[in-house]
Parts: sequence; C-alpha cells; structure tokens
Amino acid sequence: MNLSRRGLLGAALTVPLLAYARENELAAIERHSGGRLGVFLDDGETSTGHRADERFGLCSTFKLALAAMVLHRADQGKISLNKRLAIRESDRIMHMPSTEPYLGQSMRVVELAEAAQKTSDNLAANLLLRQLGGPAAFNEFCREMGDSKTRLDRYETEMNLVPPGEVRDTTTPRAMAGLLAHLFSADGVSATAQETLRRWMIETQTGLRRLRAGLPENIVAGDKTGTGLADVMHDKINDIAVIWHQGRVITIAAYFEASAANPGVRAADEAVLKDVGAFVATRL
Repeated sequence: MNLSRRGLLGAALTVPLLAYARENELAAIERHSGGRLGVFLDDGETSTGHRADERFGLCSTFKLALAAMVLHRADQGKISLNKRLAIRESDRIMHMPSTEPYLGQSMRVVELAEAAQKTSDNLAANLLLRQLGGPAAFNEFCREMGDSKTRLDRYETEMNLVPPGEVRDTTTPRAMAGLLAHLFSADGVSATAQETLRRWMIETQTGLRRLRAGLPENIVAGDKTGTGLADVMHDKINDIAVIWHQGRVITIAAYFEASAANPGVRAADEAVLKDVGAFVATRL
C-alpha cells in the first residue's frame, strides 16, 4: 500500500490534534465555572487532561487508596481484616455516619475500610491510618503503586485545609488517575482486592451528582468524592472514578476549586464535575 507524504503527515498529526481539542473542551468547562479545574483521563490507550500536573487538595479522595491499602496489607499478612478496633467517644470527629452508631463498641478493619470508601467516614479513616502507620505509611503505599506525587500529611479533618500555596495533603490529577489505573492493573492489588474495591466503589452513593452524573446509565462506574470547605480557601469539590467498559479500565481524576468560599456545597460546583463526566462519555 502506498501512502503519500501528506497522508502520513496527516495521520501523524491526528492524535495530537485530537488531544489538543479535548484539552480545549476541558478548558472551556473551567472558564464557564469561574474556578480552577484539574482533570486527567486515561482510557488505557490514550490520555488527556487539563492542569494535569498542578497540585490540588486531596480531601477525602485519599480514602479510596486507603481502602485499597488495607486490602493489600491484609493480602500481605500485615493486618487482619477481622481485627476489631475500638470506637471511642474521645475519638469523635465531624462526619462519622458509619462509625457513630458503634461508639463505645468496636468495628472490624474490613468494615472500617468499607465505611471510609462508601460513606467517607472520617473516624474510620483515622483509625485505619493509625493502625497502618500513619500518613507516612500511606505515602509509602502510594509509592509502591507507582505514584510519586500524592502526599498525605495530616489526619481528618485537618487535612482538608489546603489554602493557596499549601502543598501538604495534595496530589495532581495525573498522579491520582495513574494510581487508580495501577491499583486495577495486573501489577496492582490482588484480583480479590480489586473485586472488593470495585464493588465498594460502585455501591458508593456520595458522588452521584458529580462525575457519574454525566455518564450514561448503562456504564459501570465507581467513584470516591472529596470535599473541602473553609473560610480561608475556595471550596474544593473533587471526584475520582473508574469506568469498566468493553474490557478496559478507564480512570478519571477531577479536582475543582470553586471561585469562592461558600457555607455549603453548591449544586453549580458539583455540576462542573458532571460536565467533566459528560466529556468523558464522549470518549466511550
């Protein structure tokens, strides 16, 4: 088959031009929002992003990796999923929907990991972090999974305070999407751990107004949200997700800083991530 020089050049330019067009779409979503949006999408064959290497506050998106870490360390024999941890009144913290009914009692490690992922329970996350060795041990796990950027420095709820210039408790969209991809790869956590994590992610309901809201109903996806609200910083409305589609694992990390600090989560800010989800849907 003979190809002209012009045809070869056109074929060579097609992929970069498509990627550039997609980046422009994400930039348009950001301009419309008035805030700062970081996105990275990896479909296993191609990738695209916007502000993909800038740092954003993790907020509770770290809990997905924490749940994966628990399952991985259990596979390694370093922790028992059936070990019971005390739920003490002295450990009370904001947002503990799964652990609060067990105050004065105890919960199994696997129950706490599920609670951290599915309901974003802050006490569950703190108990697991302390049991596993703290933020430094979490960072070590991220490095084991090929992520050199994500860093956790504090516990809930202090870790949500990431004003301008703060690098503690941050990640980049590219790093987080890559971490998700690695977790669900042959080199990531075990097949059993992947299946458990996948089920927990799909059953998670906290992000139904974010990335998953923009996806078709017949798409199999799971996610983990993160939210940070404080007077000293603009609202942080985050969501990371995995789509299982036609044998592919597609990962998305979306971190959005709104245009101001608000007393609560605004529907308009969550809709920014819905728009990112709709953008992803065009790639399917």
